Amino acid sequence: MSNSKLMVHFIWTTKKRQPIITKKLKPLLLSHIKANSIEKGIYIDCMNCVEDHIHLLISLGREQTSSKVAMLIKGESSYWVNKQKLCDYKFEWQKDYLSIGICENRIPIVRKYIANQEKHHEKKSYEEEFKEILKAHGLFIDPAKADL
Repeated sequence: MSNSKLMVHFIWTTKKRQPIITKKLKPLLLSHIKANSIEKGIYIDCMNCVEDHIHLLISLGREQTSSKVAMLIKGESSYWVNKQKLCDYKFEWQKDYLSIGICENRIPIVRKYIANQEKHHEKKSYEEEFKEILKAHGLFIDPAKADL
């Protein structure tokens, strides 16, 4: 029997980074994403969001790809928010996302980082956070070409 353990840190933003994930919407959205992911066989280790973006730590299954998992979660969750009329506007996620493989010994650090998003963003904007994450992982994304 084949086994696989690939932990991936996902980050994506609301459309145009609009601060639309309200305190009322947040628990409903996170709860729905968790329940829907379980139905789809997607294992979310932890997740958290602030008003304009979300972080998820996901263990990819043998047949799963980061692009498929992101598509399933993003598409279904925005559809659900709009169908339930939980917002006075159309809820959308940005087209692109970031996914970073996480080494076993870094998992506790990433969990803590995700859990402390509210506190973290009292001091740092999404743009500053994103640039730091890219730099820490040796990544470059051309802002003119990315929809992040």
